[in-house]
Amino acid sequence: MTISVLLADDQHLVRAGFRSLLRRDKDIVVVGEASTGDEAVRTARRLRPDVILMDIRMPGLDGIAATRAVLAELPGTRVIILTTFETDEYVFQALAAGASGFLTKEIGPDGLRQAVRVVAAGDALLSPSVTRRVVGQFAHRPVLAAATPGGDRLAVLTDREREVVGLVAAGLSNEEIARELVISPLTAKTHITRAIAKLGVRDRVQLVIVAFEDGLAGS
Repeated sequence: MTISVLLADDQHLVRAGFRSLLRRDKDIVVVGEASTGDEAVRTARRLRPDVILMDIRMPGLDGIAATRAVLAELPGTRVIILTTFETDEYVFQALAAGASGFLTKEIGPDGLRQAVRVVAAGDALLSPSVTRRVVGQFAHRPVLAAATPGGDRLAVLTDREREVVGLVAAGLSNEEIARELVISPLTAKTHITRAIAKLGVRDRVQLVIVAFEDGLAGS
């Protein structure tokens, strides 16, 4: 299977670098580039890529708004946000807009190619260490304070599923969750999969966001 990728970044050298790294593998093909958020939306609409590497800060429409616009039309497309995490305050909003994960621009060649494959396969690019950093950076920001009107979305989960979601939001991997709850990693993964289905979210990233917004993370 060939994975089609769109590069969206206002810096030509950044796009050229990513293009060079990605073209080394035959299963990944860069099908287009965009230097603004508006161009990213138009190009995505035309090319319908499997994965978009999306910079946050671009002229005109920024990466967050572009991500939201693309996924509204192309829910099957996966977006990876490019960021300098330590200084960028918009990572959480980007994930909330539907991105499947994020990378720093300092990522190595193998990590970049693996990230594209991970999200193209339908998984979320949110490692335990990254999850912990997101929790630490954003868990107490105002954007997380407003719960969904109408009650607790997590009420549809079983007690065990709720417990597992809390551990996911705490940054634990499936293996760590399994050790914590004395279950198998496969059982942990099954609970996560069921929670994702019940809550109607896209992936593990969105599951963590629901936990943030409904007060389960950090509780």
